[in-house]
Amino acid sequence: MLVKSLALSLARLKWSTIVKSSKVAGKTMFSKYLLVTNVTISTTLSGVGDALQQQYEIVTGDNPNLTWDKKRTLDMSATGTVVGVICHFWYNWLDKRFPGKAFKIIAKKLMVDQMCFSPFLIAVFFGTVGILENMSTEEVLEEIKSKAWRLYAAEWVVWPPAQIINFYLLPTRFRVLYDNTISLGYDVYTSYVKHDKS
Repeated sequence: MLVKSLALSLARLKWSTIVKSSKVAGKTMFSKYLLVTNVTISTTLSGVGDALQQQYEIVTGDNPNLTWDKKRTLDMSATGTVVGVICHFWYNWLDKRFPGKAFKIIAKKLMVDQMCFSPFLIAVFFGTVGILENMSTEEVLEEIKSKAWRLYAAEWVVWPPAQIINFYLLPTRFRVLYDNTISLGYDVYTSYVKHDKS
């Protein structure tokens, strides 16, 4: 009984230490190292999104090689790095330019985000992957013309409701984390559109 009680006390002590350490780490990550945190999250989830899409392609037979293309995942992760940096500064700028949480302010943020930032970020995505895949400028522009509209249309379905929550409920420091959490599903679709040969 004494050993069981001692083990239980030790487990509680370890759990409380883990919780306390996690809180300290979280505060540090989302304040002092916010840019690094945002970029790391974006990089990781972009890679995970591509890996999930590739797994789906392998399972359904859409991937004729039936193997995981590590370079493709690395390229998609690199786009997450670029996008993560841009989104970090975008959300900071947006909240400084349009401070507050009134409906009118959120509507302005949403329109600027969807009408200006979204097309820009889609172009950055295709440009980044194009550079990594050694595509010519003409090839990148052709890919943007043929595929970007699919991503932009999907953005109008996914992001307005998500961004209303983001702009209304979350402080600036958590915007990229939230954005990337929602984006995981969108990253799967982004990978599909980018690598769709039809």
